[in-house]
Formats: sequence, C-alpha cells, structure tokens
Amino acid sequence: MMKTGLRKTLILTAFTLLSAFALLGCHGKKGKAPFEIPENFDENRHYEITFWAKNDTNKTQTKIYEQAIKDFEEYYPNIDVKLRLYTDYGKIYNDVITNISTDTTPNVCITYPDHIATYLTGSNVVVPLDELLSDPVYGMKGSMIKYDAPSKDEIIGKFLSECRINDTTYALPYMRSTEALYINKTYVEALGYSIPDILTWDFVFEVSEAALQKDGEGNYAVNGQKVLIPFIYKSTDNMMIQMLKQKNAPYSDEDGNILIFSDTTKDLLYEISKHGKSGAFSTFKISSYPANFLNAGQCIFAVDSTAGATWFGTDAPLSDISPDKIVKFDTEIRVVPQFDPSSPRMISQGPSICIFNKDDPEEVLASWLFAQYMLTDKVQIAYAETEGYIPVTSKAQNCDEYRDYLSKEGSDAEHYQVKIQASKLLLDNIDNTFITPVFNGSASLRDASGALIENVTKSVRRKETVDEKYMEDLYKKISSLYRLDSTARIRTDENGNSFGPLPGESKALLAALITAWILMLIYVCLKKYRQSRS
Repeated sequence: MMKTGLRKTLILTAFTLLSAFALLGCHGKKGKAPFEIPENFDENRHYEITFWAKNDTNKTQTKIYEQAIKDFEEYYPNIDVKLRLYTDYGKIYNDVITNISTDTTPNVCITYPDHIATYLTGSNVVVPLDELLSDPVYGMKGSMIKYDAPSKDEIIGKFLSECRINDTTYALPYMRSTEALYINKTYVEALGYSIPDILTWDFVFEVSEAALQKDGEGNYAVNGQKVLIPFIYKSTDNMMIQMLKQKNAPYSDEDGNILIFSDTTKDLLYEISKHGKSGAFSTFKISSYPANFLNAGQCIFAVDSTAGATWFGTDAPLSDISPDKIVKFDTEIRVVPQFDPSSPRMISQGPSICIFNKDDPEEVLASWLFAQYMLTDKVQIAYAETEGYIPVTSKAQNCDEYRDYLSKEGSDAEHYQVKIQASKLLLDNIDNTFITPVFNGSASLRDASGALIENVTKSVRRKETVDEKYMEDLYKKISSLYRLDSTARIRTDENGNSFGPLPGESKALLAALITAWILMLIYVCLKKYRQSRS
C-alpha cells in the first residue's frame, strides 16, 4: 500500500498540474472599482490631469488646445491640465495599451471607438459616461458647471451614438469629418467629361483609364507630363469599408464576427486590381500623398479626409510641394464615389474623447469637467475652422459665429473655398454617414480591409497573377497576419473581472514556471519513493 507522505505528494502534483493548465487557458484581472460620481467636488484641492491629444503638425490646432486649457483653468484654478501632443492616433493607442498594464494611463485622451474597445479588455479602465452625461449637478449644463456647456440633447445624436460600445457610452464626440473626392475639374473636362453631382465608381475608373493616353513623346496627353496617376486613394481601409457598405455586403457584425472574406469582397478586389495593373489607380502607401500629386497636375481624382482639405487645390494654404511644381486647375469636391448615387453612403470619422478611471473619483470628475469643456462653442468652432471638420453640437453649428464663417467661403485664405466646401459637404450628408461595428479586434479588421486592397495593387504592379488561387491565399494570409482567425472575445464575470486568452509572452512565462514546478515535484516524488524502498 502507498505510504501517506507519497500519496499526499502525488495529489499535490496533480493539483498543481490542473491549476497550471487552467492558468494557461484563461486569466483574470481584478481591475479598478467601477467609477461612481462623488457627492461633492472639493474645489480647495489641487488636481493635476493629463490630456493626450493629436494634431497634424498644425500649429493652429496646438494653439487651440493650449488656449482651451488656459480658459478652462480660469474657470477651475484648482485643476492643472498637462497637454501631451502626438502626431499619430496609432501612437496614442499604443502608448495607452502599454500604460494600462502599469496603471499610468492619461486622464483624458483623444481617441477612436475602435481603440476604446480594446482598452475595455481591462476591467473598469475607461469610465462609462451615461450617468455623468445626465447628472443634474455635474452633467451637461449641470448646476455646478461654471462655463456655457451644451446640453446632452445639443450633441448631435448620430455622433453621440457612435461613441457607444455594448449599449454604453464611453466617449464624447469631439470633431467629425468624412472622406471626400477632390477633383481636377480642368482635366476631367479636357478629357471630354462633365462632373455629375455624385460620381459613381464606374465613372471615376472610366475617366481614369481614359487619362492614360500618351502623346508621341511619351507624355500623358492630358497633363503633358511623364507622371500621372489618375486616381489615388489615401485610406484604403475606408475604401473597402465604404464599397462593401454601398453594396450592402458583409463586413462584420455587432458580435465581432468577421464577415469580410466574401465573394463580394473578391469581386471588388478583381476590379481594383484591373485598374491598378493599368496604372489608373494607386494608393497613398504605394505612391505617397494624393494631395501632392493633385496639386502638381499628376492626379485627377484624390480621396482623402475632409479634415485634410487645406492640402488640396491650386491655392491650398498647406500645400506640401514647392510653388514652382503647382499646376493651375479648378478644384471640385464631391462625396466619395458611389455604386448607387440615389442612396449615397459615406463613412463618419473623427476623434472622440474618453476618460480613464482612477482610484480617486474626484480626479475622474475633474477630468470629466475638462472633457465637457472641449464641447463648448469656443473650442468647437475654433477647431472646426482649422480644417474640413464640423462641430459635434447643434449649439455650435447653429450659432452666428459659425454660420458667418461658412458664409465667407472663398473670401480669403482663412476661408479657403475647398476647406469650407468640405465642411458643407459633411453638414449636408450627416444622415448619409455610417460607422462600422466596434469590438475588441475591430481595429485589426479595419487594417486588414485596407491591406486587401494594398496587396492586390502591389501584386499586379509586380506582374503577379491575381486569380482564384491568389485570392484564396490572400484571404488566408490577411486573416492570419491580422489574427482575424483567432480574435479573442473578452468575457466578464458577475464582478466585472475580465477573462480571455493570455498573451504569448505570459503563456511562455507560465509554461516555464510550470515546467520548473513539475521537475521539482518529480524530484521530490522520486526521493520519497527511494526512501520508502530503503
């Protein structure tokens, strides 16, 4: 019969192994306590909060952030706001992810819902805003708010709904933009075409192919230059997303199911590859900024955000090429190409503001007071006037100052015609905008949708064959590269603790620890066994 000591050791070994494998399968993180609105806000205390924001090397935008902070601190002298600027939303996202693990997130952050969905995999990391929005004391137009804030109802409902994840509001919309088609009208008409109110994809591709004709000296006939890329798209993820939406084709659903790898997507890629092969179509990642080509007379159709309108056109205030390279032409701006002009669909984009949870509820409340301030008319209008953004509140959109700004279209550089037309384009099409479902992994899916277009375009330029076998391999490659075949869905228990697959590094560390424990337990077992035999 087995001796008691040996039996206990073997039981302990089995228990350790079972626990170890359970750890490899899932993990939990306690996280912070859920935020609750404090009964009072101590204005005699000093609070220091950090604000991470993004600007496109636009010094005017930087000054607007700095002025907003200065003005806010006059209302609340006990709140000190520290600004940290980034030139890329992706860098903000990466830094937030890194800082979540060390509990050093900013207090307030400019971000996107796709990114917030990933932040939410940590328990109670981002503050839900529904109760704060409606709080009679500290909510929108609350009794203790010292500045002229908009009411919740004055936030454009469509924009506020874009900040909801799993039926909870996790952000405030800050600015909104969409994509626009910037057109060299002079060249289109020189090719014998007239620009319709809404352009179709067929029209854009037809004109682009017609523009490839060359003269006897090898120059493109339409511009007399050696270089011409008729159609350049800046953000190919938006291109694919909008094409699928316009065709009512699958992309993803609210549950996070990946639906993009369909026959419709394949058909779109075949069509795009055809024009990539001829040289009629290219992308920003392959060729560079579309505005530079358009302004140099080396592009006819350029799709980019309305938030970049001041880069486009002969007289663009922020043109990125030397003056001697700029070609004179008439600029037109339209909604992005459509499959059905009678039912236009265009993506809604633009930054939002989220608040990160902290151990001190009053510190969170200070962050909320500042986040609200960014929706006041003064901040909204000032920032909207820097580019083709529009304010996110009806209060700002309808005020005399903003209406006066729009009415001065083309009067001077501050009221650059293309910029104001870009703003009007979105104002006239708010109801035609849409967003994609947000979930943990939706940011990766967005990147993957653009990668499909980038890959086929590069392939045909390298004279590779794009056929059914190519498409099958491409789908597998993109699915694996962006981990769409194993995107983890985070689950939570009744206490709000998060569970999901461990990262690879953590699995490796646990595996090493488990191996060490197993070896030590085997050694102990063998030692006891030998002792029992002696």
